[in-house]
Amino acid sequence: MTEAQGVSVHRPKVEHFDLAARTNTDNKGFVRPVEVYREEPWGLYMSRTADHPRFEHMESWLLPDLGVRATIFHFRAGERPDQDVYLDIGVFRPVAPQRWRALDHYLDIAVQNGREAELLDTDELLAALEAGLIDAAAAEAAVLNATYAIEGLAAHGYSVDAWAGSLGMALSWR
Repeated sequence: MTEAQGVSVHRPKVEHFDLAARTNTDNKGFVRPVEVYREEPWGLYMSRTADHPRFEHMESWLLPDLGVRATIFHFRAGERPDQDVYLDIGVFRPVAPQRWRALDHYLDIAVQNGREAELLDTDELLAALEAGLIDAAAAEAAVLNATYAIEGLAAHGYSVDAWAGSLGMALSWR
Protein backbone atom coordinates (compact mmCIF):
# COMPACT_ATOMS: atom_id res chain seq x y z
CA MET A 1 0.00 0.00 0.00
CA THR A 2 1.03 3.53 -0.67
CA GLU A 3 -0.42 6.89 0.26
CA ALA A 4 -1.48 9.69 -2.07
CA GLN A 5 -3.67 12.69 -1.34
CA GLY A 6 -3.83 11.48 2.29
CA VAL A 7 -5.56 8.26 1.22
CA SER A 8 -4.00 4.82 1.63
CA VAL A 9 -4.22 3.22 -1.76
CA HIS A 10 -3.53 -0.27 -3.04
CA ARG A 11 -2.73 -1.67 -6.44
CA PRO A 12 -5.80 -2.48 -8.53
CA LYS A 13 -7.39 -5.69 -7.28
CA VAL A 14 -7.17 -8.64 -9.65
CA GLU A 15 -9.45 -11.65 -9.34
CA HIS A 16 -9.55 -14.89 -11.35
CA PHE A 17 -12.47 -17.13 -12.27
CA ASP A 18 -11.68 -20.69 -13.39
CA LEU A 19 -14.84 -22.23 -14.76
CA ALA A 20 -13.32 -25.68 -15.39
CA ALA A 21 -11.89 -25.98 -11.86
CA ARG A 22 -14.97 -24.21 -10.41
CA THR A 23 -12.82 -21.84 -8.38
CA ASN A 24 -12.59 -18.12 -7.70
CA THR A 25 -9.21 -16.69 -6.70
CA ASP A 26 -9.42 -13.33 -4.96
CA ASN A 27 -6.92 -10.48 -5.04
CA LYS A 28 -5.07 -11.90 -2.02
CA GLY A 29 -4.63 -15.30 -3.64
CA PHE A 30 -7.32 -17.13 -1.67
CA VAL A 31 -8.92 -19.85 -3.79
CA ARG A 32 -12.57 -20.53 -3.06
CA PRO A 33 -14.89 -23.18 -4.50
CA VAL A 34 -17.70 -21.93 -6.74
CA GLU A 35 -21.13 -23.55 -6.59
CA VAL A 36 -22.43 -22.18 -9.91
CA TYR A 37 -20.85 -20.62 -12.95
CA ARG A 38 -23.03 -19.67 -15.91
CA GLU A 39 -21.67 -18.05 -19.04
CA GLU A 40 -23.90 -15.95 -21.26
CA PRO A 41 -22.89 -14.14 -24.47
CA TRP A 42 -22.89 -10.88 -22.47
CA GLY A 43 -21.44 -11.98 -19.12
CA LEU A 44 -20.51 -14.48 -16.44
CA TYR A 45 -22.55 -15.42 -13.37
CA MET A 46 -20.93 -16.82 -10.23
CA SER A 47 -22.50 -18.03 -6.98
CA ARG A 48 -20.38 -19.16 -4.03
CA THR A 49 -20.25 -19.31 -0.27
CA ALA A 50 -18.25 -16.66 1.57
CA ASP A 51 -16.12 -16.83 4.69
CA HIS A 52 -16.79 -13.21 5.59
CA PRO A 53 -17.92 -12.02 9.02
CA ARG A 54 -20.87 -10.04 7.57
CA PHE A 55 -22.12 -12.23 4.72
CA GLU A 56 -22.31 -15.95 4.04
CA HIS A 57 -22.97 -16.13 0.31
CA MET A 58 -22.39 -13.96 -2.73
CA GLU A 59 -23.58 -13.85 -6.31
CA SER A 60 -21.94 -11.82 -9.05
CA TRP A 61 -22.49 -10.98 -12.69
CA LEU A 62 -19.41 -9.86 -14.62
CA LEU A 63 -20.63 -7.61 -17.45
CA PRO A 64 -17.70 -6.77 -19.76
CA ASP A 65 -19.53 -4.36 -22.08
CA LEU A 66 -20.58 -2.23 -19.11
CA GLY A 67 -17.29 -2.40 -17.21
CA VAL A 68 -19.34 -3.56 -14.22
CA ARG A 69 -19.44 -6.42 -11.74
CA ALA A 70 -22.83 -6.58 -10.02
CA THR A 71 -22.84 -8.43 -6.69
CA ILE A 72 -25.53 -9.39 -4.22
CA PHE A 73 -24.19 -10.23 -0.78
CA HIS A 74 -26.38 -12.52 1.35
CA PHE A 75 -25.80 -11.13 4.83
CA ARG A 76 -25.68 -13.15 8.03
CA ALA A 77 -28.54 -12.91 10.52
CA GLY A 78 -28.38 -9.64 12.42
CA GLU A 79 -26.31 -7.85 9.78
CA ARG A 80 -27.86 -4.88 8.01
CA PRO A 81 -26.83 -4.55 4.38
CA ASP A 82 -25.63 -1.16 3.16
CA GLN A 83 -27.00 -1.86 -0.32
CA ASP A 84 -29.10 -4.29 -2.33
CA VAL A 85 -26.60 -4.61 -5.17
CA TYR A 86 -22.95 -3.55 -5.17
CA LEU A 87 -21.30 -2.56 -8.44
CA ASP A 88 -17.55 -2.67 -8.94
CA ILE A 89 -16.22 -0.68 -11.86
CA GLY A 90 -13.35 -2.16 -13.86
CA VAL A 91 -12.37 -4.55 -16.62
CA PHE A 92 -14.14 -7.90 -16.48
CA ARG A 93 -13.51 -10.29 -19.36
CA PRO A 94 -12.60 -13.77 -20.49
CA VAL A 95 -8.84 -14.24 -20.87
CA ALA A 96 -8.82 -17.85 -22.10
CA PRO A 97 -11.35 -20.59 -22.62
CA GLN A 98 -13.04 -21.25 -19.27
CA ARG A 99 -11.10 -18.44 -17.54
CA TRP A 100 -12.15 -14.90 -16.68
CA ARG A 101 -10.27 -12.04 -15.02
CA ALA A 102 -11.48 -9.04 -13.06
CA LEU A 103 -9.39 -5.89 -12.75
CA ASP A 104 -10.94 -3.46 -10.30
CA HIS A 105 -10.70 0.26 -11.10
CA TYR A 106 -11.47 1.48 -7.58
CA LEU A 107 -14.89 3.08 -8.16
CA ASP A 108 -17.94 1.34 -6.69
CA ILE A 109 -21.66 2.04 -6.70
CA ALA A 110 -23.96 0.99 -3.86
CA VAL A 111 -27.48 0.51 -5.22
CA GLN A 112 -30.58 0.56 -3.07
CA ASN A 113 -33.29 -0.85 -5.30
CA GLY A 114 -35.92 1.72 -6.21
CA ARG A 115 -34.22 4.47 -4.22
CA GLU A 116 -30.68 5.48 -5.11
CA ALA A 117 -27.22 4.72 -6.41
CA GLU A 118 -24.27 6.10 -4.48
CA LEU A 119 -20.85 6.49 -6.10
CA LEU A 120 -18.06 5.41 -3.75
CA ASP A 121 -14.27 5.56 -3.59
CA THR A 122 -13.56 8.48 -5.92
CA ASP A 123 -10.79 9.38 -3.47
CA GLU A 124 -9.18 5.97 -4.02
CA LEU A 125 -9.30 6.34 -7.81
CA LEU A 126 -7.71 9.79 -7.69
CA ALA A 127 -5.06 8.67 -5.20
CA ALA A 128 -4.24 5.61 -7.36
CA LEU A 129 -3.93 7.87 -10.41
CA GLU A 130 -1.62 10.25 -8.53
CA ALA A 131 0.47 7.32 -7.26
CA GLY A 132 0.81 5.89 -10.77
CA LEU A 133 -1.09 2.69 -9.91
CA ILE A 134 -3.59 3.34 -12.69
CA ASP A 135 -3.07 5.30 -15.89
CA ALA A 136 -5.16 8.23 -17.11
CA ALA A 137 -6.93 6.17 -19.79
CA ALA A 138 -8.06 3.54 -17.27
CA ALA A 139 -9.15 6.23 -14.79
CA GLU A 140 -11.15 7.97 -17.52
CA ALA A 141 -12.78 4.67 -18.51
CA ALA A 142 -13.71 4.07 -14.87
CA VAL A 143 -15.38 7.49 -14.59
CA LEU A 144 -17.21 7.03 -17.89
CA ASN A 145 -18.41 3.52 -16.95
CA ALA A 146 -19.57 4.69 -13.52
CA THR A 147 -21.39 7.66 -15.08
CA TYR A 148 -23.06 5.40 -17.65
CA ALA A 149 -24.11 3.00 -14.89
CA ILE A 150 -25.57 5.73 -12.67
CA GLU A 151 -27.46 7.25 -15.61
CA GLY A 152 -28.78 3.81 -16.60
CA LEU A 153 -29.81 3.00 -13.05
CA ALA A 154 -31.59 6.35 -12.62
CA ALA A 155 -33.47 5.84 -15.90
CA HIS A 156 -34.63 2.39 -14.73
CA GLY A 157 -35.82 3.12 -11.20
CA TYR A 158 -32.50 2.27 -9.57
CA SER A 159 -32.83 -1.38 -10.57
CA VAL A 160 -29.73 -3.18 -11.82
CA ASP A 161 -31.93 -5.91 -13.27
CA ALA A 162 -34.13 -3.45 -15.19
CA TRP A 163 -31.13 -1.48 -16.49
CA ALA A 164 -29.28 -4.61 -17.63
CA GLY A 165 -32.50 -6.03 -19.07
CA SER A 166 -32.99 -2.90 -21.18
CA LEU A 167 -29.60 -3.72 -22.73
CA GLY A 168 -30.51 -7.35 -23.48
CA MET A 169 -28.80 -8.77 -20.41
CA ALA A 170 -31.34 -10.83 -18.47
CA LEU A 171 -29.78 -11.15 -15.02
CA SER A 172 -31.03 -13.96 -12.83
CA TRP A 173 -30.09 -14.59 -9.23
CA ARG A 174 -30.47 -17.61 -6.99
